[in-house]
Amino acid sequence: MLRLACAAVALAALAACAPLSTTRTETSPDAQATGQPLEKVNIARPGAAKKPGADPSSELESVGAGQVAFSHVAPLSAPVDLWDRMRRGFAMPDLDTDLVRDRERWYTARPETITRLTERSRKYLFHIVEELERRNMPTELALLPFVESAFNPNAVSSAKAAGMWQFIPSTGKSFDLKQNAFRDDRRDVLASTRAALDYLQKLHGMFGDWQLALAAYNWGEGNVGKALTKQRNAGGSLAYADLPMPMETRFYVPKLQALKNIVAAPDGFAVKLPDIGNHPFFDTVTVTRDIDVTLAAKLAEVRLDDFKSLNPSLNRPIIMAAGTPQILLPWDNATLFVRNLDAYAGSTASWMVWVAPSTMKAADVAKRVGMSEAELRNINNIPNRMMVGAGSMLVVPRPAHVVNDVVATVAEAGQVSLAPELVPRRPVQAKGKKSDGAKGSKPKATTVAAKKSKAPANLVAKR
Repeated sequence: MLRLACAAVALAALAACAPLSTTRTETSPDAQATGQPLEKVNIARPGAAKKPGADPSSELESVGAGQVAFSHVAPLSAPVDLWDRMRRGFAMPDLDTDLVRDRERWYTARPETITRLTERSRKYLFHIVEELERRNMPTELALLPFVESAFNPNAVSSAKAAGMWQFIPSTGKSFDLKQNAFRDDRRDVLASTRAALDYLQKLHGMFGDWQLALAAYNWGEGNVGKALTKQRNAGGSLAYADLPMPMETRFYVPKLQALKNIVAAPDGFAVKLPDIGNHPFFDTVTVTRDIDVTLAAKLAEVRLDDFKSLNPSLNRPIIMAAGTPQILLPWDNATLFVRNLDAYAGSTASWMVWVAPSTMKAADVAKRVGMSEAELRNINNIPNRMMVGAGSMLVVPRPAHVVNDVVATVAEAGQVSLAPELVPRRPVQAKGKKSDGAKGSKPKATTVAAKKSKAPANLVAKR
């Protein structure tokens, strides 16, 4: 926009002394937010002759220097920090309800919660804001992971939704988030953010309203569609605030609005936001050979927990180049990793994938591959009293003579099938008829007591 502003001033100054006919394209704030067609503005030299046969719609009118105006000009100053940059991209209509004020009070009454959440977000926030800007989407959507998962990429809900953006397995697959024994892209920072923004754009296209789109993200597009149809047939309002919906969805947008209000004016809420610079936190590094997770963290010179927080999609202790061709590292550590890896002379992978030829007990598998049963179960998430199904792909120690990396067909299709162990039942001995005496009454009393003891447990389970 700065280039356009300078060009417009120059055109106005030269209009009287040089022939000129040009077209300037200007984008209004509404067009930027909604992706509507751009408005064309024509600027011409005063008194320019009309060519014979010209299209009447192309006739131009003269404009003076004072008449050149812009509906939106980008500020010349750079954002102070990432919060400032985010504020400049706020574009969703505000929701002003009692529930919003209720959530504002809830958040501001817990400053330690805000500090913990915002500190956790600093690894991911810059990337999300950049992606939103690239797609011309409202930047307050970068706050949605606060509502969804408290910005925890390892979060899992009772509905089996996972990751920062909380995708359930089926929706994740619909947006090309791979989920197998070796990785879960619902937790991947780049992949899940891409999928979430794709989904939000789709929902906004369906409903034409960001608040309804957010309701659909939480409640499901089918449920929102049915609620709108019911309201429409009853002659009711189609606004988000008036739509009948579950309590969780009723609070969903107010939570986001409350966070937006706090970020927009933290001083007004006596909130101190942590300093988050307007620059990338991480860089992407290509992986060309299999490498242990612990070794990758060591070569990058970062703590293992920090490495895992940037690469939370990894389900196993090995990064398979054929299945996970890139990793994320703190910006300055990416260069260190490349340099240290180039200088590393040893084997980079101490793990490999072994495919079970038949259904086997975990103890038998462990003995065959040279590891303890406990370690086998822990690394491959095999519960107790479960057998390994035929064709299961297990991560096991890599022998020294194995030099080839895991092939793509295995890395991309990693799966572990389980079967319950068959425990032989003890033979039931026939019991003779007991007398009505004291000795014969004890077993009956014990049985009754056992039945009574089970009742509370059943009731607790129902709750």
